[in-house]
Amino acid sequence: MVLDSLGKSLRGVLQRIARGSTVDEALLSEVVRDIQRALLQADVNVQLAIDLTQRVKRRATEEKPPAGASVRDFLIRIIYEEVRGILGKDRPFDLRPRKILLAGLFGQGKTTTAGKLARYFQKKGIRVGLVAADVHRPAAVDQLEQLATKVGCDFYANRAERRAEKIVTEALEKFPPHLAVIVDTAGRSGIDAELVEELKRVRTALQPDEVLLVLDAAMGQAAGRSAEAFHKAVGLTGVILTKLDGSAKGGGALSAVAVSGAPILFIGTGEHLDELERFEPTRFVSRLLGMGDIQTLLERFEELSDKEAAENAAKRLMTGHFTLRDMRTQLDSIGQMGPFSKLLSLFPTMSGSKIDSAAVDATQTRLRRFRTILDSMTPEELDDPQVIKTDRIHRIARGSGQRPQEVRALLKQFETTRRAAHGLASNRRLRRQLERQLGGQELPPTD
Repeated sequence: MVLDSLGKSLRGVLQRIARGSTVDEALLSEVVRDIQRALLQADVNVQLAIDLTQRVKRRATEEKPPAGASVRDFLIRIIYEEVRGILGKDRPFDLRPRKILLAGLFGQGKTTTAGKLARYFQKKGIRVGLVAADVHRPAAVDQLEQLATKVGCDFYANRAERRAEKIVTEALEKFPPHLAVIVDTAGRSGIDAELVEELKRVRTALQPDEVLLVLDAAMGQAAGRSAEAFHKAVGLTGVILTKLDGSAKGGGALSAVAVSGAPILFIGTGEHLDELERFEPTRFVSRLLGMGDIQTLLERFEELSDKEAAENAAKRLMTGHFTLRDMRTQLDSIGQMGPFSKLLSLFPTMSGSKIDSAAVDATQTRLRRFRTILDSMTPEELDDPQVIKTDRIHRIARGSGQRPQEVRALLKQFETTRRAAHGLASNRRLRRQLERQLGGQELPPTD
């Protein structure tokens, strides 16, 4: 999970509160000290960390819990609100065809982020056009073209033109009006007059709806100063923080940018094109504290390329009509929704501190192996697992590059899942609940 060390420390604080026999002065002092240490280790500004912990202590001492709330729950709520407060305000980001200008220094991940943003829009059903307006680095143009091909979006470049604003004008003339246009601009080693002037000319040509600064989270607290300087120079509407997954300075970057006047709109959580998330402080802190983020999980499900097939497979599972073909559909859905470890972080109580990362990796490897085995089966075998005997097991193993033991393990897992789901589906009360969730639709009888 993003900022896993900070999250683990803060979850430890909440567990200390839950285990305490009473919330007294001694416990409160320990809690404040632990929060302060966790924030400082995550590179949050010293004064910001001190101010936050002082507010926690003052509120816990002076404020009274609302009627019906325990002192413990109230203290946890205060911690949640104060950590949430240092990460800025939620800022809506309309998903519609719009013009977006990306700015940033060298090495911040700007070009890769352009591809991720294009992918983000296209998953929402919005066609995208990428514009290569970096006239100083030919490799950036080639990289953006490759990303456009991967994403499957429109692309425009003019390698012979040295004026970035001219390239943007040509792209706007070429692209149809219903596209979301994302412009990748040149970077510099620092903010100088030449960079600012070029960005202003591009901005005049593009007339963007959004001017987004791309920043590497490894900059830590320096990210805030960079965001503030760009904001004054060209007027930012938002910031995208990249490489937040592997940065020990992520907490410093998040908190520093949040107070710079430029809201954080997206965060990069990995190297893959799908690993770009909307940054909403409320959801982010919920996940950080181990409270889960079911809304994001539901949104991931909505993005599935074949949501109806996934729903039908789940329905068949719960009524005992489950086949290996349905199992393959479910594995495809899990794969589309992102890395297994990140999906787990969206569930309440399923935080990284409670799950062995080695076990999670082993599970993901096993699921990929199962998917390969299923691809080696015939339509008859997918629809009727009972026909798979020893000779077929060996053929499937050879075709998938796996051992026969792995094929047998898949069949055993399938049968265990099918029987467990069949037992649940036989429960009349549970069936009625499922049918209500399906809008009154009656489930077919179980086998």
